[in-house]
Amino acid sequence: MGEATVEVLIEGGKATPGPPLGPALGPLGVNIGKVVAEINEVTKEYEGMKVPVKVIVDTDTREYRIEVGLPPVSALIKKEIGIEKGSSEPGSKTVGDLPLEKAIDIAKKKLESMLSYDLKGATKEVLGTCVSMGVTVNGKDPREVQKEIDEGMYDELFESNEKE
Repeated sequence: MGEATVEVLIEGGKATPGPPLGPALGPLGVNIGKVVAEINEVTKEYEGMKVPVKVIVDTDTREYRIEVGLPPVSALIKKEIGIEKGSSEPGSKTVGDLPLEKAIDIAKKKLESMLSYDLKGATKEVLGTCVSMGVTVNGKDPREVQKEIDEGMYDELFESNEKE
């Protein structure tokens, strides 16, 4: 059984039968319109963000499955606080504030693809991205919040999130 994988980066909910998707899927004999509709359905929550998408086609049966990756942490932060881009001077200019709960939500979504083994570590990675974007967390410098996490200040937040 042969498998062919088509990997593309598309804007959430905006895949089209044109390039890059159509020409790549055409030779594989799948219904391109159906594949595009499915991709748009599963990526619509990422509207305005680029999302990695894989279409894995069984070349014998023409059956396929779609795997959707996650946008980068920075894109999830931008979407969460409603900004177009990070600060041009992250050290001195802030562009927004991310509540810690939202940072934890982003960490939960991205945990599998992050270097961290647990939610605390992943959340601290998200906060690191906030530092480089000029985004405060709970109104504070994200590095301060990272220290507070290490000191156990938000343990109840992490415990309630792990039970879900």
